Amino acid sequence: MLVLLILHLVAALVAPSLVRRWGPRACYPLALAPAAAFGWALARTPAVAHGGAVVETYPWIRQLGLDLALRMTTLSWLMTLLVGGVGALVLVYSARYFGPGSLGVGRYAAVLVGFAGAMLLLVLADDLLLLYVGWELTTIFSYLLIGHSTERRSSRWAAAQALTVTTLGGLAMLVGFVMLGEHAGTYRWSELSAARLPDGATLVTAVLLILVGALSKSAVLPFSAWLPAAMAAPTPVSAYLHAAAMVKAGVYLIGLLAPVLAVVGPWRPVVTVAGLVTMVVAGWAALRQTDLKLLLAYGTVSQLGLLVVVVGAGTPEAALAGVAMLLAHALFKAGLFLVVGIIDHGAGTRDLRELSGLGGRAPLLATVAVLAAASMAGLPPLLGFVAKESIFAAFLDQPVVLAGLVAGTALTVAYSARFVWGAFGGRPGLAPTDVGRIAVPMLAPPAVLAGVGLIAGPAAGLLDGALRPYAELSGPLGSHLALWHGLNPALALSALAVAGGAALFALRGPLAPVLARLHVPVTGNQGYEWVIGRFDRLAIEVTGATQRGSLPQYLGTILLAVVVVPGGSLLTTRPWQEPIALWDTPFQVVVVAVVCVAAVLAVGARRRLTAMLLVGVTGYGSALLFMLFGAPDLALTQFLVETATIAVFVLVLRRLPRRFSVRPLRRSRWVRRAIGVVAGLVAAGLAVAAGTARTAPAVSDEFPEAAVTEGYGRNVVNVTLVDIRAWDTMGELAVLVVAATGVASLVFLRGRTGPRPRRPDPSAGPEQPGQGVWLRGGSTLSERRRSLVLEVVTRLIFHTVVVFSLFLLFSGHNAPGGGFSGGLVAGLALAVRYLAGGRDELAEAAPVSAGVVLGAGLGVSVGAGVVALLVGAPVLSSTKVDLWLPLIGDFYVVTSLFFDVGVYLVVVGLVLDILRSLGAEVDRHIEAAGRAGGLTVDRAEEGS
Repeated sequence: MLVLLILHLVAALVAPSLVRRWGPRACYPLALAPAAAFGWALARTPAVAHGGAVVETYPWIRQLGLDLALRMTTLSWLMTLLVGGVGALVLVYSARYFGPGSLGVGRYAAVLVGFAGAMLLLVLADDLLLLYVGWELTTIFSYLLIGHSTERRSSRWAAAQALTVTTLGGLAMLVGFVMLGEHAGTYRWSELSAARLPDGATLVTAVLLILVGALSKSAVLPFSAWLPAAMAAPTPVSAYLHAAAMVKAGVYLIGLLAPVLAVVGPWRPVVTVAGLVTMVVAGWAALRQTDLKLLLAYGTVSQLGLLVVVVGAGTPEAALAGVAMLLAHALFKAGLFLVVGIIDHGAGTRDLRELSGLGGRAPLLATVAVLAAASMAGLPPLLGFVAKESIFAAFLDQPVVLAGLVAGTALTVAYSARFVWGAFGGRPGLAPTDVGRIAVPMLAPPAVLAGVGLIAGPAAGLLDGALRPYAELSGPLGSHLALWHGLNPALALSALAVAGGAALFALRGPLAPVLARLHVPVTGNQGYEWVIGRFDRLAIEVTGATQRGSLPQYLGTILLAVVVVPGGSLLTTRPWQEPIALWDTPFQVVVVAVVCVAAVLAVGARRRLTAMLLVGVTGYGSALLFMLFGAPDLALTQFLVETATIAVFVLVLRRLPRRFSVRPLRRSRWVRRAIGVVAGLVAAGLAVAAGTARTAPAVSDEFPEAAVTEGYGRNVVNVTLVDIRAWDTMGELAVLVVAATGVASLVFLRGRTGPRPRRPDPSAGPEQPGQGVWLRGGSTLSERRRSLVLEVVTRLIFHTVVVFSLFLLFSGHNAPGGGFSGGLVAGLALAVRYLAGGRDELAEAAPVSAGVVLGAGLGVSVGAGVVALLVGAPVLSSTKVDLWLPLIGDFYVVTSLFFDVGVYLVVVGLVLDILRSLGAEVDRHIEAAGRAGGLTVDRAEEGS
């Protein structure tokens, strides 16, 4: 089973390349993937014929206890045959449906094969969480397939509607799964039973949530509107997703759970009422359609309602009839959709009012359509008749439900006749419709589906033997599938339904005004738009009421919530009653006092620069506390981070007023001080509570020894970052790269490499031979912006600082430092070059794109982990390499150094991106604004 899933994945990945090479004909080899699933399931028929199962389990996410648990029983065997068989036929059909110049065929083929693989995962999953993964994958793939014609607004809108409805239902279903799995201690459905399920309100809630997901996926009221709208998709998509595969997912889930959950209180009322109402309402709506595809769409919704009622009944007779109808529906509805595709492809229309005499022009196509429609109407000897008669027999003891089923079946007969008459009948006054020559690859798939439906009716006995094990999960089975059961009430009800449907079709003329008047006041699409509109309006109102554009208001609300909720818990638990040493040396008290005073003064500062410097004092004070507590590595990092932060603040403050606004008033400033003080006390209390509440030994207690024995380094902090917790660091690097890319995309209007360095004014004379230019960008600044002292200092320290950053990088494994600290030091060196010589000097110092540095850093870090895999070691694991060099002697290198090099490059790239965006690019904006305002700039600045 896993091999089949991998096969679908590989086929989906290579599909675009094959289509580029061979065009739509590439669908032929791609059809081998679902055909392989069909053949594999067919070969496993003996294994599931007597209630057996084919099981495969592979470890996956051990931390969650989630394995790739795959299990095929009778129901999943049937669904695998449908998913694989119909999927292969649809791909063969698609090879001729799309012309050589059709756009997006590669994407279509890849997504369709991917959808088949996701559907296969869904029906084979034994773990409910794994089933949910397949469930959501089908949702995503269906969104892409429905919105295939991206240039059409109707396609995009229909795809978004299907995604919204089915995703919300899937999330509700996931909550139900979690409620069941957590109570039972397992998510394996094969291990769950009524004895392990919760009881009372918990079980009722879980069942209702799961049914919301199933009903929304299978387009049962009140979630039906998305399926007719999804007819904007290409017809092969409709034949597969909306007849044989995706919409069957909800029915499959109900059928999977019914043997256990049907006895739960709300199960049967919900599936019965929702299914019957859907069957009748959608059947009536189908009679009003003039588009053949929409007629089939509403007919599909009606038949899905029927399937939900029967499969969800939870009795063995209904279960057997339900899976027979599941098979019959997939055969005749997929075939009919493919017939409509042929008509639309050849005639250029699907409107039955414009079609005439097609039966005479395309007799083979008409024969296929009649067979499929007859099965849909429940006429003998087709499989649809066998399934319908079994359904009536299964509900003879429920007269109300039986009456609804007979009424819905009569409507099915009527719209089946309307389809055949509308597509192939003659129209007075209309010339016969010509569809041209029908290619064999287009006619063969619907012919095969209709032919199987014809053969399966007389062969119902064989089918009964294959499907019986599923029905017996609900109890002893007292009936069987057969084409002829003799004269009985079920046969009489079948005849009554056919007669009623024929009468409705015969009276279509007089009933036309009635059909036009009898419709729901609000359509499903209108209801969907109303609900979405109300949510949009609510979002606007809530946003307008809460998002007032005041950062202090937002922070105050967050801090008050922290004070009230965790602070209230602190008052009840009182963790400070434990003996706590407040300080080790008096100097710590002095540092804390300075930090507190600076924090309080920062709240009342009127100048932005003053507030920024006071906040910097709190950061440097924290670094000093790290030093006093014996953490030099943390202190070094804090000093560097605080310095870099101040530099960033200085760049930003250039575009802000020097002073804060006259608000807040004096009283509100005291309120803000009070909130800050209380929030700080709560944070301190939480730190105390976290430190005193530990009951188990700390994981970090083993870090010092592991750093030496496994990480080969004495700097525990750095070894933790690049070895012990390397996965965390990898994630943080990815976040940094994404954040930098996002900021740059918002700020930059040009490339990210910065301006080309400008040369000095030629009037100053040529450079003397042998005369080095240490700070070329300084000469491009105006005299009022130059600082000779800063330029001289920069010349003296820049290269030394860069070398020192490399020293921190290479020594950080055993001494304070590392890639992060070294990268910050190198970034600060670049910041000094920028401050001394402007953006041209920055371009001279770093003539490379910040994006390239960021990408190279992330690539080096990822590559370090991949190399470990290539040699058979765990990802991101480290090893020690002993080396010897002349003049140096013996030494060793730890492979995690390469990971640290990636960290170094990412930090340098991030600082460079900040200097280019908030520094150089803002400089350009300021100069452009000055020129636009008529301000005088010197000639060198105008040259930019």
